[in-house]
Amino acid sequence: MNANEFSYQTTAELARLVATSEVTPVELVECAIERIEERNPSLNAVIYKGYDTARAEAKVAEAAVRDGAPLGVLHGVPTLMKDLFDFKPGWKSTMGGIPALKDLVIDAYCVWAERVEAAGGIIVGKTNSPVMGYRGVTDNPLFGATCNPFDTTRNPGGSSGGSAAAVADGLVSFAEGTDGGGSIRIPSAWCGTYGYKASFGRVPLVMRPNAFAGTQPTIVEGPITRTVEDAALVMTALGGFDGRDPYSSRETVDYLGALNQSIEGMRIAYSPDLDVFPIDPRVASTVATAVKIFEEAGAHVEEVKLGLSIDQLELARLWCRMIMPLNIAGLDAFAAGGLDLMEGDNLPPVYREWVETCRTMGLADLQRDNVMRTEVFDAIQGVFANHDMLVTPTLSAMPPLNQPGGDTMGPCEVNGVAIDSSIGFCLTYITNFSHHPSASIPAGLSEGLPVGMQLIGPSGDDSAVLAASAAYERLRPWLDTYEICRQRPI
Repeated sequence: MNANEFSYQTTAELARLVATSEVTPVELVECAIERIEERNPSLNAVIYKGYDTARAEAKVAEAAVRDGAPLGVLHGVPTLMKDLFDFKPGWKSTMGGIPALKDLVIDAYCVWAERVEAAGGIIVGKTNSPVMGYRGVTDNPLFGATCNPFDTTRNPGGSSGGSAAAVADGLVSFAEGTDGGGSIRIPSAWCGTYGYKASFGRVPLVMRPNAFAGTQPTIVEGPITRTVEDAALVMTALGGFDGRDPYSSRETVDYLGALNQSIEGMRIAYSPDLDVFPIDPRVASTVATAVKIFEEAGAHVEEVKLGLSIDQLELARLWCRMIMPLNIAGLDAFAAGGLDLMEGDNLPPVYREWVETCRTMGLADLQRDNVMRTEVFDAIQGVFANHDMLVTPTLSAMPPLNQPGGDTMGPCEVNGVAIDSSIGFCLTYITNFSHHPSASIPAGLSEGLPVGMQLIGPSGDDSAVLAASAAYERLRPWLDTYEICRQRPI
């Protein structure tokens, strides 16, 4: 069987082929492994290979089909999970390429792995990410940089960069992303994939010893795919109540049903810059053209101001401060176990600086930061007083060139305006402050590189984001853009 035969099939189609016995899970896993072995050396997207486990699980999945057992929505479909705070028993977890953790094994499941496997998906390996997920590009001192499949001299974005690169390059049809500041949507924008961050509470986040840790800002596990339908299918597996998560929602969402909802009459607010972000003209032009496509589906598009008054540099620093307590807790846990990660060259310089800065913060500082966060929330909520959707660029810049040494950063300026090179080029983290559902959808190409458009829905209205995404995809499908990846020399 030719591995390339299935490389750009959708998750939905692969699951159907398995269910109808037109292909077996064993065949699909072998094709995924062959594809990874052939193409990953030029990408550095997959950094842990769980082939033996995947092959064993594929045989079990094949027997289930043969025996007529009930099949999950992802039955027999190969996938990849992220190497960050994402665990599968017996598999290594380096927390984003930290050298001292190269042999760390955590015998636990993250919810993504737990639920994807319960739905029949077969995880074949883990994907690259930056140290502790603390930047919007993918590079680290242990594994090095991941390459963008549209231009392998450039970065795919982060922190789920390995996952997005693997999906765009046809290694698997879907992969795991985690999103605490845009880490699903950022690499989706630069890799031309569809990345979905659900409303807070839709996908359980099981964290211990602190069950409340994933709220400052909010952290979400979710899908990176090549189609909106595939994202909805994966969300069908991921979503649902879990009593281990104090914020888990009991509300049921028909993710697949949302794809057929009309957006005729939908009032779409378009913010070209969220009031305060400098935007590369190539990005601005591509997204300004793409947002008009919603009018072909009967929606009304209107440019708006949100009324944000906080400078974009301060917003980026706010994110860096707010997510650091969770990071410090992790560092302290390792130190208590006898491993001080602040020693040696385990952590990038910028990350170390934020650790040292935030260790001196107190409760009053946290309260002041939450006041700033509230202004962001109020600004977004103000848009939804008169509109059903908010559309922005996903990112303000084009993907940067990879640098040697394991410490590639994002751009430090856009249009001559200084930005934070860790997260300042991302218009994504505002919805991690505010809990709103959001997605990055391919808006088109500029100079042969993908540009993402961010769709933000009202609080809790995941169906609206998926409906608008599906309507856009029907009018401007983007699958042909992956020919650039398929045809690249390796």
